[in-house]
Amino acid sequence: MDEHIKSVLIGCDHAAYDLKEKIKIYLTEKNIDVEDIGTFGTDSVDYPDFAARVASSVSKGEYDRGILICATGIGMSIVANRFIGVRAALCNDLFSATLSRQHNDANILVMGSRIIGEGLARAIVNIWLETPFDEGRHRLRIEKIDPVTKTPG
Repeated sequence: MDEHIKSVLIGCDHAAYDLKEKIKIYLTEKNIDVEDIGTFGTDSVDYPDFAARVASSVSKGEYDRGILICATGIGMSIVANRFIGVRAALCNDLFSATLSRQHNDANILVMGSRIIGEGLARAIVNIWLETPFDEGRHRLRIEKIDPVTKTPG
Protein backbone atom coordinates (compact mmCIF):
# COMPACT_ATOMS: atom_id res chain seq x y z
CA MET A 1 0.00 0.00 0.00
CA ASP A 2 1.24 3.47 -0.86
CA GLU A 3 2.19 4.79 2.58
CA HIS A 4 0.96 8.35 1.99
CA ILE A 5 -2.59 7.26 1.16
CA LYS A 6 -4.46 7.64 4.39
CA SER A 7 -7.83 8.65 3.03
CA VAL A 8 -9.82 8.36 -0.17
CA LEU A 9 -12.79 10.39 -1.35
CA ILE A 10 -15.52 8.25 -2.90
CA GLY A 11 -18.69 9.03 -4.80
CA CYS A 12 -21.24 7.28 -6.96
CA ASP A 13 -24.60 7.55 -8.63
CA HIS A 14 -27.68 5.47 -7.87
CA ALA A 15 -26.62 2.63 -10.19
CA ALA A 16 -23.44 2.09 -8.17
CA TYR A 17 -24.67 2.64 -4.62
CA ASP A 18 -24.43 -1.02 -3.59
CA LEU A 19 -20.91 -1.47 -5.00
CA LYS A 20 -19.74 1.79 -3.41
CA GLU A 21 -20.90 0.57 -0.01
CA LYS A 22 -18.94 -2.67 -0.45
CA ILE A 23 -15.82 -0.80 -1.55
CA LYS A 24 -16.09 1.46 1.51
CA ILE A 25 -16.06 -1.59 3.77
CA TYR A 26 -13.06 -3.00 1.88
CA LEU A 27 -11.11 0.27 2.24
CA THR A 28 -11.92 0.46 5.94
CA GLU A 29 -10.64 -3.11 6.36
CA LYS A 30 -7.37 -1.90 4.79
CA ASN A 31 -7.19 0.91 7.39
CA ILE A 32 -7.94 3.64 4.86
CA ASP A 33 -10.29 6.42 5.92
CA VAL A 34 -13.10 6.86 3.43
CA GLU A 35 -14.89 10.15 2.94
CA ASP A 36 -18.19 9.41 1.19
CA ILE A 37 -19.83 12.28 -0.72
CA GLY A 38 -22.80 10.16 -1.81
CA THR A 39 -25.15 9.24 -3.20
CA PHE A 40 -26.64 7.57 -0.18
CA GLY A 41 -29.31 5.41 -1.75
CA THR A 42 -30.74 4.05 -4.99
CA ASP A 43 -33.04 6.97 -5.85
CA SER A 44 -32.13 8.42 -9.24
CA VAL A 45 -29.47 11.18 -9.13
CA ASP A 46 -27.30 12.97 -11.67
CA TYR A 47 -23.79 11.49 -11.86
CA PRO A 48 -22.10 14.81 -12.86
CA ASP A 49 -22.87 16.25 -9.42
CA PHE A 50 -20.91 13.52 -7.63
CA ALA A 51 -18.10 13.33 -10.18
CA ALA A 52 -17.58 17.09 -9.92
CA ARG A 53 -17.40 17.02 -6.13
CA VAL A 54 -14.75 14.32 -6.06
CA ALA A 55 -12.76 15.76 -8.98
CA SER A 56 -12.86 19.27 -7.52
CA SER A 57 -11.47 18.05 -4.20
CA VAL A 58 -8.67 16.10 -5.91
CA SER A 59 -7.94 19.04 -8.22
CA LYS A 60 -7.56 21.37 -5.23
CA GLY A 61 -5.24 18.91 -3.46
CA GLU A 62 -7.71 18.26 -0.64
CA TYR A 63 -7.41 14.52 -1.36
CA ASP A 64 -4.61 12.59 -3.05
CA ARG A 65 -6.95 9.99 -4.48
CA GLY A 66 -10.61 9.57 -5.33
CA ILE A 67 -12.88 6.76 -6.48
CA LEU A 68 -15.96 7.23 -8.64
CA ILE A 69 -18.46 4.55 -9.62
CA CYS A 70 -21.45 4.71 -11.95
CA ALA A 71 -23.17 2.19 -14.23
CA THR A 72 -20.41 2.14 -16.87
CA GLY A 73 -17.86 4.60 -15.50
CA ILE A 74 -17.93 6.57 -18.74
CA GLY A 75 -19.95 9.55 -17.53
CA MET A 76 -17.96 9.91 -14.34
CA SER A 77 -14.70 9.79 -16.31
CA ILE A 78 -15.83 12.48 -18.73
CA VAL A 79 -16.78 14.86 -15.93
CA ALA A 80 -13.76 14.21 -13.70
CA ASN A 81 -11.23 14.72 -16.47
CA ARG A 82 -12.45 18.26 -17.07
CA PHE A 83 -10.74 19.37 -13.85
CA ILE A 84 -7.16 20.62 -13.95
CA GLY A 85 -4.74 18.20 -12.32
CA VAL A 86 -7.18 15.30 -12.41
CA ARG A 87 -6.22 12.12 -14.17
CA ALA A 88 -9.30 9.94 -13.86
CA ALA A 89 -8.89 6.45 -15.28
CA LEU A 90 -11.77 4.17 -16.15
CA CYS A 91 -10.52 0.75 -15.07
CA ASN A 92 -12.71 -2.30 -15.34
CA ASP A 93 -9.76 -4.72 -15.44
CA LEU A 94 -6.51 -5.23 -13.54
CA PHE A 95 -4.16 -4.38 -16.42
CA SER A 96 -5.75 -0.95 -16.91
CA ALA A 97 -5.66 -0.30 -13.17
CA THR A 98 -1.96 -1.14 -13.02
CA LEU A 99 -0.94 0.96 -16.01
CA SER A 100 -3.18 3.86 -14.97
CA ARG A 101 -0.92 4.22 -11.95
CA GLN A 102 2.45 3.22 -13.45
CA HIS A 103 2.21 5.32 -16.62
CA ASN A 104 -0.50 7.93 -15.96
CA ASP A 105 -0.28 8.58 -12.21
CA ALA A 106 -4.07 8.37 -12.14
CA ASN A 107 -5.45 10.09 -9.06
CA ILE A 108 -9.09 9.09 -9.54
CA LEU A 109 -10.17 5.52 -10.17
CA VAL A 110 -13.44 5.13 -12.06
CA MET A 111 -15.32 1.84 -12.33
CA GLY A 112 -18.56 0.61 -13.89
CA SER A 113 -20.86 -1.17 -11.46
CA ARG A 114 -22.86 -2.83 -14.25
CA ILE A 115 -19.67 -4.12 -15.85
CA ILE A 116 -17.74 -5.59 -12.94
CA GLY A 117 -18.68 -7.40 -9.77
CA GLU A 118 -17.57 -6.90 -6.20
CA GLY A 119 -14.62 -9.30 -6.32
CA LEU A 120 -13.06 -7.71 -9.39
CA ALA A 121 -13.80 -4.21 -8.04
CA ARG A 122 -11.94 -5.03 -4.82
CA ALA A 123 -8.97 -6.39 -6.78
CA ILE A 124 -8.92 -3.30 -9.00
CA VAL A 125 -9.03 -0.96 -6.00
CA ASN A 126 -6.27 -2.91 -4.30
CA ILE A 127 -3.88 -2.88 -7.25
CA TRP A 128 -4.69 0.76 -8.02
CA LEU A 129 -3.83 1.79 -4.47
CA GLU A 130 -0.67 -0.32 -4.30
CA THR A 131 0.87 0.43 -7.69
CA PRO A 132 3.38 3.30 -7.67
CA PHE A 133 3.90 5.83 -10.46
CA ASP A 134 6.99 4.95 -12.53
CA GLU A 135 8.10 8.60 -12.94
CA GLY A 136 10.85 9.08 -15.58
CA ARG A 137 9.55 9.47 -19.11
CA HIS A 138 6.02 9.14 -17.79
CA ARG A 139 6.44 12.28 -15.65
CA LEU A 140 7.36 14.26 -18.77
CA ARG A 141 4.19 13.06 -20.47
CA ILE A 142 2.01 13.86 -17.47
CA GLU A 143 3.39 17.39 -17.42
CA LYS A 144 2.03 17.90 -20.93
CA ILE A 145 -1.56 17.16 -19.94
CA ASP A 146 -2.65 20.24 -17.95
CA PRO A 147 -1.44 22.81 -20.51
CA VAL A 148 -3.55 21.04 -23.13
CA THR A 149 -6.65 21.22 -20.93
CA LYS A 150 -6.11 24.95 -20.38
CA THR A 151 -5.93 25.73 -24.10
CA PRO A 152 -9.33 26.28 -25.76
CA GLY A 153 -10.00 24.71 -29.14
